[in-house]
Order: sequence, then structure tokens, then C-alpha cells
Amino acid sequence: MLSRLSHRVADRLKELTPLAVRKRLSRTRLAARTRTGRFRTLPDALIIGAQRCGTSSLYKYLGRHPNVAPSLRKEVEYFSIDHARGETWYRAHFPLAIRRRIARRRRRPWLTFEATPDYLFDPRVPARVKVLLPDVKLIVILRDPVARAVSHYHHMVRHGHEPMGLAEALHAEDERLDGAYREVIDHPDSRALALRRHSYVGRGRYAEQLQRWRALFPAEQMMIVRSADLFDATGDTFGRILDFLGLPRWQPEEFRNYSYRNPFEGGYPAPTEEVTAFLNERFAEPNRRLVDLLGEGFGWDSRVRP
Repeated sequence: MLSRLSHRVADRLKELTPLAVRKRLSRTRLAARTRTGRFRTLPDALIIGAQRCGTSSLYKYLGRHPNVAPSLRKEVEYFSIDHARGETWYRAHFPLAIRRRIARRRRRPWLTFEATPDYLFDPRVPARVKVLLPDVKLIVILRDPVARAVSHYHHMVRHGHEPMGLAEALHAEDERLDGAYREVIDHPDSRALALRRHSYVGRGRYAEQLQRWRALFPAEQMMIVRSADLFDATGDTFGRILDFLGLPRWQPEEFRNYSYRNPFEGGYPAPTEEVTAFLNERFAEPNRRLVDLLGEGFGWDSRVRP
């Protein structure tokens, strides 16, 4: 009971603390830990995306498992925009290596991980991960790309990064991102802000993103999860994820949706029929390619959730 209460208090405080304040606190802690970075371990697993598909919730569920030590913060972003900071900086986000050695001596399973949704989408990431973490286990969560695009748009609005209306932003995407994909290849240290913020349709073309990963990592190192299953059949889905990671079955006190939302505001309106039709048309071919790649349909749940 006390653990459940402390988790609820911690979650509420986080929701009420401005993002800028949370980032400052995280940077302060990271600066202190970087001094011991070379004595720290690397992750066993990565939740690589997709954005707005439930990665925040899975990070919370998995991070509270008694045999798991999560990264200092959820989105480390090392393999995407902070790669130039170096391996010692990356290791600073994870526990001291002695914790792994102690767990092995006690013959207890033990795992550490991080969750950066941009990893699935950013074309620079797979090769970088392969070099440093060739045996890492990869978890991908895929959501109905129509609902994902709408959720992504409203997420950008909440953060003050999107001045356009939804329909206008969707129609402007190709022009806005003209050259942005080439930029991240030609300039490996680019932070690629436009690409990260306004890729509403681009991020929903899952097949081309998965192909980049499948070219470097065998299928058995990757687990693909439907977002609808994570939220509608949470216990069973989370259990299968634990099996994939080699962890004992366990459940947190509650399975709640940890996707960011302003605690003082409600959700957002459903898209118009015109917007939905536009997105369905844009995703028709990418969805067919996804079925061809994975050999299964997804039966997307088209409900638009925050």
C-alpha cells in the first residue's frame, strides 16, 4: 500500500512540475554521475518507439519491476541527437556495473534499459546501436498511424511547437520537411528539429523504419507490440514482454496510461472526416508494406486517444 501511494505521489509531482524544471534537475544529476560513467553498465534493452504509442507507460511499468533498473531519464537520445557526447556520457544514465555483478552472484535476473521513441524513426540510429549494443533486445510499439499522427500533432501544440491547424499542418508536412531527411544523413550531429517535430505522417510509415533495423538485427532480438494490446490487454501483453526480456512474471500495482497530458486540461477533439480520410489515403500503401514485411495484419484500433 505504501509503495502504491509513493508511486502515485511521485507521478503526480512529475505531472505538476514544469518540463524545464525536470530537465534542469536531470542535468544536475547527470553531471554528477558522469564522473563515474566508466564504471557504469550499458543497457540490455531499448524501447525504440514509436512516438505517441505507449512508450512512457511501458517505461513506467518495466522500470518498477524488482529485477530492473531503468535509465536516469526515459529518453536518453544518445543514439539520435546526443551521440557526439560519447559513451561515458551515455553510461552515466545507467547503474554502476557492480549491481549487475551482484545480481549474477546471487543468480538473479537483472536488466537495465532506456526508452527513446525517436530511435525507430531516426535513420542514424540502427548503425550506431549495432556498434555499441550488438546483442541488445529491442521493443517496438506500433499504433494505428492515423491516431498516432493526430496525437503527435496535439503533443506538439501542447509544447508550443505547432502554430498551424491540424489539416494545415498535415498538408504542409512534405514542404516543411523538404531536405530534412537528407540533413540527418549529411550532418550526423544535427538535432533535426523540424523532422522530429512535424513528421506526423512520416513517423507512421512503419515498414521503412523497421526495415532499417531488420537489416542489422535479427528478428529474434526485436519484439513488436500493438499499442492497442498494451492498453486493452495490458497484463497479458506486459507478461509477454517480460518473457521476451527473460524476466520473471510480475505486475505493478496498477496499469495506468502515463502518456503526457496537462493535468489542468482535458483531451482533444476528434479529427474531422476530411482529416481522417486524408490520413487513411496517405497510410494505405505503408500499411500494406507493413503487412508484407511482418506477415500479419494489425487490425488497427482507430480510436484517437491522448
